[in-house]
Amino acid sequence: MPDSETFCDVLALFCGVWYDEKNWFLLPDALVCPEIKFRFLALRIRRRGMKTIGIIGAMAEEIAHLKEKLHQVTTVKAAGLEYFHGSYGGNNIVLVVSGIGKVNAAVCTQAMIDRFDVDCVINTGVAGGLMDGLHIGDILISADAVQHDMDTSALGDPVATIPRLSESYFPADAGLIRLAQEAAAESDEEYQVVVGRVASGDQFIGTKAGKERIRSIVQGDCAEMEGAAIAHACWLNGTPFVVIRAISDDANEEVEMDYGQFSKIAAKRSGELVEKMLARMSAQTEN
Repeated sequence: MPDSETFCDVLALFCGVWYDEKNWFLLPDALVCPEIKFRFLALRIRRRGMKTIGIIGAMAEEIAHLKEKLHQVTTVKAAGLEYFHGSYGGNNIVLVVSGIGKVNAAVCTQAMIDRFDVDCVINTGVAGGLMDGLHIGDILISADAVQHDMDTSALGDPVATIPRLSESYFPADAGLIRLAQEAAAESDEEYQVVVGRVASGDQFIGTKAGKERIRSIVQGDCAEMEGAAIAHACWLNGTPFVVIRAISDDANEEVEMDYGQFSKIAAKRSGELVEKMLARMSAQTEN
């Protein structure tokens, strides 16, 4: 007996031949389930040499801007999450809200890689600024990512070291970093863009002491709660990734006021940068 994915592939190919491709996605889900639609699109993408780009935000507001830009969207459920599958430019996009925290982010990323066979992963969202001179509204592109709350120092390991793993500071893909920098250079808005270290932990950093601790121990440049877990999962699977973070607060005692006021603005700015990255990827695909 063929497995369910093989069956979906065969059925999707049959439907794609039988029904005009352009109208395929207009069929109601009652007639053609979203899973079959997805398998058909995945097969079409592989035939045409298009890329599948995974985009993860921890919260709905972090993917809202990008979700509005997708075409021919279907929804596929996996690992208790809704993955929005559509197209932008010349590429295939899988967009998802992971939920907050490292476990949610890691599970989401692994399911995305397994189910959708993405070529790369972009994590978009907001973060607290740790680096001197990094201000609210600025953007940080990950050079690498580390879990600042991983601590087996009682066994003699440096803080943030993952025991029995060859890497704890997960490097972002150089090509995606460069793409993000080029996309940022196109913006007419006045904000700073830096490449730096993303420090992740299951803590919302909101004190000067907490901020200084992360700076001193792992030399983090921004603090958030998912990036390093996404990076970890991507590293294990050999999937290129980059984390894009717009600064929503200064990770100090004023965090509650700053975050509430600027988080949605920062989330949109991060999404806009990712959109510019997608446009450049589409241009590369066409060439």
